Amino acid sequence: MLRILFVCTGNTCRSPLAEGLLRIRVHQEGLAAEVRSAGVSAVTGGPISRNSASLLREAGFKELIQSLTIQESEVKWADLILTMTMGHKRAVIQRFPDAMEKIFTLKEYVEDDAHILQAIEEREQLITELELKQALSQTVTIEERSRIYKLEHVIPDYDISDPYGGSLEVYRQTAEEISGSLDKLVKKIRLKKEGSE
Repeated sequence: MLRILFVCTGNTCRSPLAEGLLRIRVHQEGLAAEVRSAGVSAVTGGPISRNSASLLREAGFKELIQSLTIQESEVKWADLILTMTMGHKRAVIQRFPDAMEKIFTLKEYVEDDAHILQAIEEREQLITELELKQALSQTVTIEERSRIYKLEHVIPDYDISDPYGGSLEVYRQTAEEISGSLDKLVKKIRLKKEGSE
């Protein structure tokens, strides 16, 4: 059973949409997955946004989702943590560095372009090396910074737009953006399942 945790800021808009929409797909397709969501700055037990709740009801999701602040128990529970932005990813890694290998942005995790995947891997390796140099009080060269800058321009923006405070239509656009990534995620889950059988 694959356990997926979606993370955004307040766990009221994007990550509940991702949770509800993926739970619908998991149920429809009979996938062996559990799905939850949390927020890096959430208040546990609060309601999700009215527009997110409306869109989930419209999609046929009938369960109640309440906001949850990300905590160690959720991080340990999850096999895969998918954030809505790079900022969320950094925040979760900072708080839970031991879980780094299972934390990705949603769009980054479902990326299927080999050239971009190679650039991501190279960037992550370079960032780790430069952070180590800084921790050891070594100088980071202009060339090293330049390499990261060049890699950043190859890699697309992996942030999912924040609909907070927007109209139902703005939320609908965000839901469509999330759905496109969830289609790729479901395909990836199915391929992994077939590969392990």
